[in-house]
Amino acid sequence: MPKQPRLLIDGHLDLAMNALYLDRDLRKPVYVIREEEIGKTGSGFSRGTVTYPELRKANIGISFATVLARTNPDADASSEIDFETREVSYAHAQGQLAYYEVHQRLGDLTIIKDRKGLAAHLAAWETNPDATPLGVILTMEGADPVVNVEELAGWYADGLRILSLAHYGPSGWAYGTHSDGGLKDGAVDLLHAMSRLGIGLDVTHLCDRSFAEALDVFQGIVVATHSNCRTLVPHERQFTDGQLKELISRDGVIGTVLDAWMLQPDWVKGESVPEVSLEALIDNIDHICQLAGNANHAAIGSDLDGGYGTEQTPTDLDTIFDLQRVPEMLAKRGYGDGNIDAIMHGNWLRILERLLPAD
Repeated sequence: MPKQPRLLIDGHLDLAMNALYLDRDLRKPVYVIREEEIGKTGSGFSRGTVTYPELRKANIGISFATVLARTNPDADASSEIDFETREVSYAHAQGQLAYYEVHQRLGDLTIIKDRKGLAAHLAAWETNPDATPLGVILTMEGADPVVNVEELAGWYADGLRILSLAHYGPSGWAYGTHSDGGLKDGAVDLLHAMSRLGIGLDVTHLCDRSFAEALDVFQGIVVATHSNCRTLVPHERQFTDGQLKELISRDGVIGTVLDAWMLQPDWVKGESVPEVSLEALIDNIDHICQLAGNANHAAIGSDLDGGYGTEQTPTDLDTIFDLQRVPEMLAKRGYGDGNIDAIMHGNWLRILERLLPAD
């Protein structure tokens, strides 16, 4: 009998966004979807890497699955994720939540909301992964679908367990990638409400000023679900060594990301560019581990199919299954089995066991 691949927890997948805005049936094999999309124009078509069967093949028993809807009245009219008001952003994000809920009813997914559910899912997955629904932790990328602080409790009841304040550009609460500024009105109250409810803060995409102010205020669990190292790729989307050390000091976990331009400094979207391989992902994992002095804070938050496909991933990655090459690559760098397991799933599990309520 072939050996089961190591359990992998992926800290960032835009499953609902891909299904809704690219009109994909993620229950189909990835190669079937690629064939169906031949002739379609747009980023990622015929180059997708993530489907339910591929997640199962890769032994990704749990993924942090997003809802994403930005409030940006000045956005390009072609944008599928930018809307006029927070109320409209809320409605679109609720539609993405409905996608997860209907697939939960169909038996494809299970939305994990507490430690009891986490333990039951892990036990079932270990016993019979082929018959166990894929586990999902509900996250929100950019907080615009939170219309006001009072609405946050409703999102928590829906299953939201991790929330970031901004995505690209400014949100109604803070400033994200390609923008600059501190926390906006109401953000301090939102962060306090997150702490009270037990929602973790994802600092991914926060600009440096918003990052610093948010960590000064927020007293709960902090993660970076899909972020890389600015020392290796000098761009504001990545984190400086000082920021990474601050996350490490808070017992945070950083999920390293597969987007090619975040893995190699001279990789430019839409241009003829040099090849980048999965070794660049290992470089980021190793850099975090060297800063920490241990392997307790690095993980994977692949962001595969996050608005792109294999045209914007390492050239030696065909589907998300290829993340199962990471253990061997880490072993060649001197990482032992315990540390490899921590990076593949254990560090995210530690966060979930601290974050999720008992029942």
